[in-house]
This record gives sequence, structure tokens and C-alpha cells, in this order.
Amino acid sequence: FKTCPGRVICKLLCSGEKEVDLAVQSAKAAFKVWSQMSGMERSRVLLEAARIIREQREEIATLETINNGKSIFEARVDIDISWQCLEYYAGLAGSLAGEHIQLPGGSFGYTRREPLGVCVGIGAWNYPFQIACWKSAPALACGNAMVFKPSPFTPVSVVRLAEIFTEAGVPKGLFNVVQGGAATGQFLCHHPDVAKISFTGSVPTGIKIMEMAAKGIKPITLELGGKSPLIIFSDCALENAVNGALMANFLTQGEVCCNGTRVFVERKILDVFTKEVVKRTQKIKVGDPLLEDTRMGALINRPHLDRVQGFIKQAKEQGAQVLCGGDLYVPDDPKLKNGYYMRPCVLGNCTDDMTCVKEEIFGPVMSILPFDTEEEVVERANNTKFGLAGGVFTRDIQKAHRVVAALKAGMCFINNYNISPVELPFGGYKASGFGRENGRAAIEYYSQLKTVCVEMGDVESVF
Repeated sequence: FKTCPGRVICKLLCSGEKEVDLAVQSAKAAFKVWSQMSGMERSRVLLEAARIIREQREEIATLETINNGKSIFEARVDIDISWQCLEYYAGLAGSLAGEHIQLPGGSFGYTRREPLGVCVGIGAWNYPFQIACWKSAPALACGNAMVFKPSPFTPVSVVRLAEIFTEAGVPKGLFNVVQGGAATGQFLCHHPDVAKISFTGSVPTGIKIMEMAAKGIKPITLELGGKSPLIIFSDCALENAVNGALMANFLTQGEVCCNGTRVFVERKILDVFTKEVVKRTQKIKVGDPLLEDTRMGALINRPHLDRVQGFIKQAKEQGAQVLCGGDLYVPDDPKLKNGYYMRPCVLGNCTDDMTCVKEEIFGPVMSILPFDTEEEVVERANNTKFGLAGGVFTRDIQKAHRVVAALKAGMCFINNYNISPVELPFGGYKASGFGRENGRAAIEYYSQLKTVCVEMGDVESVF
């Protein structure tokens, strides 16, 4: 495991089949206790976990910055979203209920919302702590246990979350962490005592998890990649739209699945918008992520940095113009000279058939594309296998609602981008996955409905 300067800070053993089984069995035992507690009892524990995270915000944010390479400024936001997520589901835990249905002759039926059992969470490396909270909070609120596997690139901060849950009072083993790569994930997905799998990551891995889950008929939630459109109309508030484009492309070094990396700009304002975006992008402070004024830290590792650089090289070969950035950055601090830094990149002269426009780069690379009409841009925006997010900037609120209604994407933004309120469901269409995280919708994916039919009279037989 490496920090942004490329130094090893710790080593962890991968969990094999034996360790995975121990984690699942431990969670299974804890589930028997946790699932029998009332929603209010579970709520108090989740609130205590939220309080600890809030109280230790700075310590956890620093750990996350070292874990991932993102700026401390962003890491603090991630930690705030994390404790807010726990608070939100703590609030729902006591209100989970079925319904009563009156039937003829005084008979009746009712439904019970019941937990699934041991759920598996498999996280991504871009938001390690936050994703773990997004998955565990609704799971635990519904009465489930969870075994969580973080990315092998960011294994540290989730262990702290497990400690916090224990401090807050969850039964021992209710939230377990296993470490490792694909093999560990396979052991989890194939385990017969696992009731549900929730995965955040790439499309190819999501397909494999879907195949493994199918063999055990396990429900899954998949939050996969994206190549989301951001549509800038000429009647937008220009400064607001520029801010939105920066937020849609350069958070966490561009390593965000729902980033609006295809920026469609109405031709009337193409030049002025592009000029302002380039000017603002060139001012982004790159460097030591633990410094307060840094706004872009290091990419996750050397292979990924090389991959992003390869996309930029290919874009130039296909006719795109590098308007700024895209080159490697070496901070002044000699301790950081081996870090995985690059300057944020804006590409102009882009067309829909270029690789940089079609494929997910997952780095700080913005592609700008001109358009002329609303009908045209909606068709082009939807011309992708992905469907995670989309955004619109315009002062015409009717047009805004009309366009987002036409976008084939699960998360849409109007005059903002990349905000993640825990109250709102998050998830994609098409190859970007299915199922939802956050909001009340997540409850549906971490519980199951039992129907009970009660006869108050004599049973009439047809035999």
C-alpha cells in the first residue's frame, strides 16, 4: 500500500478462503443478536458511531488522504458525508415497518420488512471510507450484518470504521473487514451464507460479480462506471457553469465514477466558456494533499497515472487539442518527487467518436464538445453504454426539466454537479449498474418483504 509519494506505509495480508469464512461466520452470529434488536436500539448505536466519526473528523480525514491521495480539503467533506449517512439511516431504523391489509370476513394480512442476513460490501478506492458508510449504514439499519472488502489500493480507513462500529456498541463481528483482491472477492461472492452483494467499481468486475451472484441467486447492487454528459446551454449563468464543469471533472483527481467528462457547450458560448474553463483549470493547486491550499492531490498509483497519460496521448493522435495541463507534475518538495501527480487537462476540438469521449478515463481530463440544438445534444448525450449521471446548466427551468427527463441516467443535476446528499438515491442506468444507494430507496435493497395472511373464520375447502 502506497501514499502519494510512492512510499510503502504498511503491509496487509490478503484474506484467503479460511479468513473469509471466519468473517462470514462471525457476522452470522452477530446477525442473530442485531436482527432481534428494535429499530430504536439499532438507531442509538448508529447515532453513536456517527458521533465518533464527527468527533474524530480531522484524524479520519488525514488517514483518508494518506490512504487515497486526495486533498485534505476533500477528505473532510467525505467524512462529513459519512457521518451524515449514519445519522440519516439511524433516523430511518426506528420507522421501518410493514402494513396491515383488511380482507373480507374480518380476515386480514400484514407485511413484515425483514433483514436479509450477512451482506457483502465491496468498495472502490476513490471514496474508501464514504463508500463503506454508504453500504453499511442502510444494511445495519435494516438489521443485517456486513462483511466489507475495501480495494487493495486503499485498505486502511475502512479498518478504522470497523473499530468505530465496535466502540459504538454493535455486536462483535457485525461489521467485519477482509483484505485482498479478486480472489478474496470471489470467496465472498461464492460463500453460501452470504445473502446479498453490493459492489462499487468497474464494469468488467461488475459483470463477474453478477455472474457469481447468479449461481447462488443472490440479490446484488452494482454501482459501476460512467461517461456522463454535462450540457451547458448559452442561457446559463456562465460563472456557475464553469464552476460546475470544474466540479464535474476534477474532484478526487478526476477519479469519480459519475464525473461529467463529456462537456457539451452550445456553440454560441463555446469560445468564452472554454477560455474561462482553461483559465480556472490552470489555477488549480496541485501537490501535497495534506496542505490546506492544495485542491488536487496524487492519482491512486503509477499504472493508473500511466493509463490516464495514455488516453491523453491517444486523444492528441486522434485530433483533440490539449488546451491546458495533461503533463506530469513534480512538486517542489523533494519528498514528493516520486508522487503520481499530473496537471488537470482540458481537451478541445473533440468529436463524439474519439476514444477520450467514448471511454471512461477516470482521471482529471475534461473533453469539450460543441452543439447547436437541444434535440441534437440530448441524442448525443445518450449515445453511450453508460448511464450513471448527467447535468444541465441553463436559466430556462422548463428546458432544464425537459432535458433531464430525456437523459438516460440515474442521477441528474440541474445547475450544480457532483453533490451527494445522503437523502437522495444514487445509482445508474444501462452499463452503469442497478440498485440504489442512499435515500429511502436503499432500504429496499437491504431488506425483504414477508406477507402474512390471517384467516379469522373457518377454512372453506374446494375438495
